[in-house]
Amino acid sequence: MELNLSRMAEFARRSGLAAPPCAVAHVLGTNGKGSTAAFLETVARAHGRKTGLYTSPHLVTFRERIRVDGAMPSEAQWLDAANEVFDTTHDLGLTYFEFLTAMAMQIFEWEDVDLAIMEAGLGGRYDAVNVFAADVKLYAPIGLDHMRVLGPTLADIARDKAGAISRGSGVISAPQEDAAWAELIRAARDKGARLYHSQELAALPPDVVLGLAGPHQRVNAELAVAGWSFLARRMGWASEPHKVHAGLAETFVLGRMQRCPADEGQGGVPELILDAAHNVPALEALAAALEGEGIRPAAVIFTCMGDKDLEAMAPLVAGLTNGPVIVPGLPGLDDERRRVLPSEEVVARIGSHAGRRAKAVADVGAALRAVSGLGPGPVLVCGSLYLLGALYTTRPTCLDCRAHAPAPDAGGRP
Repeated sequence: MELNLSRMAEFARRSGLAAPPCAVAHVLGTNGKGSTAAFLETVARAHGRKTGLYTSPHLVTFRERIRVDGAMPSEAQWLDAANEVFDTTHDLGLTYFEFLTAMAMQIFEWEDVDLAIMEAGLGGRYDAVNVFAADVKLYAPIGLDHMRVLGPTLADIARDKAGAISRGSGVISAPQEDAAWAELIRAARDKGARLYHSQELAALPPDVVLGLAGPHQRVNAELAVAGWSFLARRMGWASEPHKVHAGLAETFVLGRMQRCPADEGQGGVPELILDAAHNVPALEALAAALEGEGIRPAAVIFTCMGDKDLEAMAPLVAGLTNGPVIVPGLPGLDDERRRVLPSEEVVARIGSHAGRRAKAVADVGAALRAVSGLGPGPVLVCGSLYLLGALYTTRPTCLDCRAHAPAPDAGGRP
């Protein structure tokens, strides 16, 4: 990881993509970026716009990161894009994330999309997506994460993310804590950009149906609709309320309060709730969503990366269940070994809150066996996207589960 834009700027110059031939939305922030990007993509597609969506990380296959009209590129197109980018940048030494970002914009140009929606990585000022001129920048809630890279305080993190603001772009933010909001205001003022609060541009009715569950998703949906409203006016696109609502209801993202039914044929694997919560703000939102729906997990399967604040996460994880907290190893992640915490270390640090309920096991398969037969209530899997990826690999039927917790009731309420 190298925090500068020189390599990507040179790619953009050589490829002619610094000013892409389509509308561009950047999605930044800490939590809710992927959901916000997904809501915006389905709303735009509901209006007949051809969309490109770039998100990270992937769960099972690299191709998940780049989608056109909701579909992954073919393996042949993926290879063509990789070769095109390599031919253009072989002497630049692009990082892994930079290379994939370049591939995304290359594919979007080939596919002649109307709107490219690009989720930033961990930062803002030096994030690879920032070399492509954006029509609008959307800021999901900013919280404490990646402190070793971005700085120890919320103001440090927000300052870096606000560094992506540029002249000529609209800037729309979800509700933020005061320290984060102050940094966004300062950056927008310094760049001469207009900063909007999402609720200035989007007011969702109380009974709107969202395809993603949890009260925090309403914040993400409002930000996405605000971004769509801004883009529609800027680009001269028609916007119709019923199509906005249809897009919001259709949105689906793997691992966002996703429910997978029990499977007696898999050794008695219980119902699972899969959620990508992997830092303190996300775990707090997950706990509130579960409590709001009266869901008390029978057990939790959890682990996290070494760059997370496990000391702060531990009491939240222990409080999610009265049952066992199973911590699997993640074998096979050799390239991430420096970031993967040994399961025994995670258990030791959670144990002060969960006591003997915390137990280390070899892998995800062993974790599923350990929770077989538990109940009542589903088993929650959270803490790391790598953990979810291992779960989908171990139990691929979950890739086809499009149900969320909770499903809309007969009255249409989420």
